[in-house]
Amino acid sequence: MSTPRYDVITIFPEYLSPLSLSLIGKAEERGLLATKVSDLRAFTSGVHKSVDDTPYGGGAGMVMSPVPWGEAIDVIAEEAEGEGLSTHTLIILTPAGRRLDQAFAYELAQKEHLIFACGRYEGIDYRVTDHYSTRDHFEVIEVSIGDYVLGGGEVATLVILEAVIRLIPGVLGNAESLKEESHTLRDESTEPLVEYPNFTKPPEWRGLEVPPELLSGNHGLIAKWRVAAAKERTEKLKDQTRE
Repeated sequence: MSTPRYDVITIFPEYLSPLSLSLIGKAEERGLLATKVSDLRAFTSGVHKSVDDTPYGGGAGMVMSPVPWGEAIDVIAEEAEGEGLSTHTLIILTPAGRRLDQAFAYELAQKEHLIFACGRYEGIDYRVTDHYSTRDHFEVIEVSIGDYVLGGGEVATLVILEAVIRLIPGVLGNAESLKEESHTLRDESTEPLVEYPNFTKPPEWRGLEVPPELLSGNHGLIAKWRVAAAKERTEKLKDQTRE
């Protein structure tokens, strides 16, 4: 697989500055991936650099015009193809999209080129979704990070990239850690579990002690405790969700 590329289109490029920090920034420095943030207004014409207009059919709010989006996506796709990337996955951030989970993050981590469309206002003219859904070498996925509404897609993009990029081989120092984290750890029934609680030194803090199993040095006992603790934590989370 070629080096994956992640493009973000937004009217607030500075919102994406965390891409140069921490795990993502270090991975890019090591050549494991490439990121680029593009200002949607750079693909507009006119003095005011307008990216939105009133909705057909009436209603509150403004809708983002398909014109600059089409220009931006076409240019970005052409750039990526010049780098040898042949397929493009356009991610439309919307509360109406497919919910992000760990399995979905693994799917996205297999894609060679993700283009994130960070909508604002009442969203992006739906013809953008329709058009690129029929274009060769494109797939379009509408994605949500939860059942709530944000001011725009920038925060959701950062969440998705954080979840996806850490799954790319070589990004984490210890790839084995991926096997025992929340929503990847499984019991004998293959049910996804949240991760067990973790502890470090000192062994006693404010009257609270580390579970003795973790101090035993018995790897079998430790593994058994961790699975049991993960199951208990998962059930507690289910109970909270049902309330």
